Amino acid sequence: MEGVSLDAAMALAIDLAASARRVAPPNPWVGAVLVNDDGVVVGRGATRAPGDAHAEVVALADASDQARGSTLFVTLEPCCHVGRTGPCVDAILAAGVKQVYVAVLDPDPRVAGRGVARLREAGVDVIVGLGDAAVREQLAAYLWHRSTGRPYVIAKVAATLDGRVAMTDASSQWITGPDARRDGHELRADSDVIVVGAGTVRSDNPQLTARLDGVVRHPRRVVLGAIPPGAACEPAESYVGDLEPLLTRLGQEHAVQVLVEGGPRTVASFVEQGLVNRLVWYVAPALAGSTGGRGALDGLSTPTIAALRRGRFVAIRQIGEDVRLDLEVPCP
Repeated sequence: MEGVSLDAAMALAIDLAASARRVAPPNPWVGAVLVNDDGVVVGRGATRAPGDAHAEVVALADASDQARGSTLFVTLEPCCHVGRTGPCVDAILAAGVKQVYVAVLDPDPRVAGRGVARLREAGVDVIVGLGDAAVREQLAAYLWHRSTGRPYVIAKVAATLDGRVAMTDASSQWITGPDARRDGHELRADSDVIVVGAGTVRSDNPQLTARLDGVVRHPRRVVLGAIPPGAACEPAESYVGDLEPLLTRLGQEHAVQVLVEGGPRTVASFVEQGLVNRLVWYVAPALAGSTGGRGALDGLSTPTIAALRRGRFVAIRQIGEDVRLDLEVPCP
C-alpha cells in the first residue's frame, strides 16, 4: 500500500479516538480510518454518544462506496454482539472491507477475540497489534474496567516540593498555579465519578465540577462521610463504608474512571488498600517545611524500606510553573 503509511493511518485513528474521550463513555472511545489501495484516506470515524454509531460505522458511512476493497485501521477490536447498536463486524463485512488492522483486542466478555475471529472466518485479513502501546495507554481506564468490573482509579495530589498539601493554619488554596489547576479540571472532565472526604468538603467547600469551556458532562460526586448543609458540591452522594464495595458498586453502575481528589487521609486510604491505578501528583516549586501543616498522604504507614509502595513513572511534564508526575501503581 503506497501513500499514507500503516503507522500514520493508525496514528490518525488514535487521534480520532481522543476526540471521543468525553463523548463515548461508558463505551470505549475508539477511532477508525479507511484507506484505499492508493494509500488515500477515504473514511474517518470516532465513537459517538452511547446509543449512536461506533467509530467503524461512522468511518464506513464517511467512505460510502469507497469502503469496498479498502483497509480499515481501528484502535479497538470491532464488536460482534447486539447492544444499543448492531455489530460493527456485520457492517464491516457488508461494506466489503478486505483488510483490518486492530490495535488492541477488546476484553469485554461479549467480544474478547470473537470480533477478530468472525472477520477472519469471513475471509478478511486481520492484523492485531499495530499501535497497541499507545492505544493501551489511551484506553487504560476502559480496559481495566472491562477486565475487572471495577473503575480505573486515579488519585490526584497537589503539593509543595516537600510534600505538603496544607499549611499550619490549614490554608491550602492555591499551592499550584492556574495551569495545573486547569489540568486538574481536565482530569475531572475525563472521569465519571469524583470521590472526596467530608473533611475536604468542610475545609475547602469545592464544587467538584469540570469548569472548562464546552464541557457539558460533569462527573458524579461522592463524599465519604456526612455532607455539611449548604455544601457547594450538592447534590452529591454521601457514602459511609468500605472503599472496595464502593468501587464495585460504581463499576456495576458503568463508572469507567474514578478520580479521588482528597483529602490526604482519603487518598492515603485508597493507596493503602491497593485501590489506586494511577497517582497524578502536581508538584509546585515551593517549600513548606516539616513543622505543622499536612502531608500529602497523611496517615499512610510504611514501616520499612522493603514495604515501600513502588510504582512506575509513565509521564513527567511541566505545566506552567508546576510539574505533573504520573505514577502507575500496581494493583493486586
